[in-house]
Amino acid sequence: MWRGEAFGAPGTATGEVCFNTSMAGYQEILTDPSYHGQIVAMTAPHIGNTGVNATDDQSHRPWAAGLITRSLTDRPSSWRSTGSLEGYLDGHGVPGLTEIDTRRLTRHLRTRGAMRGALSSEVTDPGELVDIARATRSLVGADLARETGTPHAYRWRPAHPGEPREARLRAETFPVGPRTGRRPEIAAFDFGMKRNQAELLAAAGCAVTVVPGTTTAEAILAGGYEGVFLSNGPGDPEPVTYGIATVRALLGRLPVFGVCLGHQILGLALGARTFKLPFGHRGANHPVQRLDGGAIEITSQNHGFAVEAGSLDATPARLTHVNLNDGTVEGLEIPGLAYSVQYHPEAGPGPHDSCYLFTRFRDLIEAFQPAELELQRG
Repeated sequence: MWRGEAFGAPGTATGEVCFNTSMAGYQEILTDPSYHGQIVAMTAPHIGNTGVNATDDQSHRPWAAGLITRSLTDRPSSWRSTGSLEGYLDGHGVPGLTEIDTRRLTRHLRTRGAMRGALSSEVTDPGELVDIARATRSLVGADLARETGTPHAYRWRPAHPGEPREARLRAETFPVGPRTGRRPEIAAFDFGMKRNQAELLAAAGCAVTVVPGTTTAEAILAGGYEGVFLSNGPGDPEPVTYGIATVRALLGRLPVFGVCLGHQILGLALGARTFKLPFGHRGANHPVQRLDGGAIEITSQNHGFAVEAGSLDATPARLTHVNLNDGTVEGLEIPGLAYSVQYHPEAGPGPHDSCYLFTRFRDLIEAFQPAELELQRG
């Protein structure tokens, strides 16, 4: 049990406790739907330095159940800041805990693995808190993507078209475009999609329609889309059976690009297997090797599950990227038809080494030739 100071919203938060090694980008982390059902401990000691602003949210609200920090800054300093982190969390009903030894907590999670936990400004009895934590829903077997994705299809529009300096900053930071000429229509499956993904798909020259994760293959084919993007999302991919079935039906008929949970769904659709990592990969500094040519990409990651490398042998996919920390699968490809990566090429937050994957999708759409695939179930 860790004792500290409460901040943010009063109350009790429960979820799987995990750690993130990013030095900054806490607003993007909090609003990443992949953190649904999790309490996030930041390993960087000072959090809140740059406040919060109106443009860095990756979705319409924070999804992390709670936030843990070593030290909280109550006087943010940034030209983009419109408020403090504490006020932001309070306004969105998210509890926080600060003034604890996050290094000790991180070592504990690294050794014991991610575990269910509770933080509270109301409950002070250790035994009661343990009971609350034990009753928390496990991420394994839970279909969290149904809870984070959009219920209705909509056409993507830039989030802040009227802010020139923000637009200029984004264009300089994410050099994926502009692409001129025809804009192919793509369907972006929302399993808990970050806004940066849609932004970069649009910047790469695609016309983006965001669709619910439950959308059927028949609806996609009837909609006249030329490509399919599979977004990130929270939790275990195996319960997302509707998404897996849809991707199986679309493979070979439309080009497919998947990220994070979308990568795992593609792997399962191909007949591969997934497994839960001991403590996950979460941070903006994970080294990944691109096997074609050996280039190293520093990547942003946020996942607790991964595709089992050996299970790819019985599929038509080939391994394209590996994690240099633990050797796990970071990318796969069916040449000319589909590809995916486990990490977040859109950053938000994180490095921009992998933005090329969005322009590559536009190129895949232009060169795509349908093909028959023989798939077996994993």
